[in-house]
Amino acid sequence: MRLSDLQTKEIINTSTGKRLGMIIDVIIDSGGSIKSLIVETKRIKKFSGREEYELDWRQISKIGDDIILVNDKYMKSS
Repeated sequence: MRLSDLQTKEIINTSTGKRLGMIIDVIIDSGGSIKSLIVETKRIKKFSGREEYELDWRQISKIGDDIILVNDKYMKSS
């Protein structure tokens, strides 16, 4: 799977059902494996901008055709 394929999928938190955002980048470890994903969320307020956070690869429970399901465990803020 390519990064461009992942970037088209919406990320959903399995605990809350909340939409978390879209993938904008990945962090690769020294062995060439994906360590984490950088996710961008849109704010509701017009001028509040966007927020980015790091999603640990171990949080992903399922990658489907349209969405990526994640758990709260390992959540990091940037």
